[in-house]
Amino acid sequence: MPRSVCFKTERLWLKPTDVEDAAFLQQLMNSPGWLRYIGDRQIHSEANARRYIEDKIKPQYERLGFGAYTLSLLEGGTKVGICGLYDREGIDGIDIGFALLPAFTKQGYAWEAANCLKQMAYGLFGLKKLSGITRRENIASQRLLEKLGLVNQGSIQLPPEKVPLLLYELDFEI
Repeated sequence: MPRSVCFKTERLWLKPTDVEDAAFLQQLMNSPGWLRYIGDRQIHSEANARRYIEDKIKPQYERLGFGAYTLSLLEGGTKVGICGLYDREGIDGIDIGFALLPAFTKQGYAWEAANCLKQMAYGLFGLKKLSGITRRENIASQRLLEKLGLVNQGSIQLPPEKVPLLLYELDFEI
């Protein structure tokens, strides 16, 4: 299985998130959209972000060969967000997730990155199923998951979350 593969889209570079992305990840994880729709992960310093990468992101790459990808603009290299394929406890199938800094939303970057990873999930990583979770009030995320071909399966509650989430799924084998 490929390890730490980078991807290029029309406007973005997707590279595996690593410790050099710690300051960016801290900024993203404390942005209003992240806090509202994903939740406070207590990443309030660059050191916290480094530990998060070392403890949560790197082990999945080592185990599965894919995970979180930092999104940078091809033109200029500005980091704009994150998109990934996540092995989450309580979900049958790998979860596709995405988040952008506020200045880069509503420009098609999340679609571009998520569509690339959806194609890689099946074609390169051999996944049979893709899942997506989102809060009920996050209409933009629901629309993107549906545009990717995932279908709403109802609600799910994942520990330690206190809020039920909507679960979307796409079975590549159908």
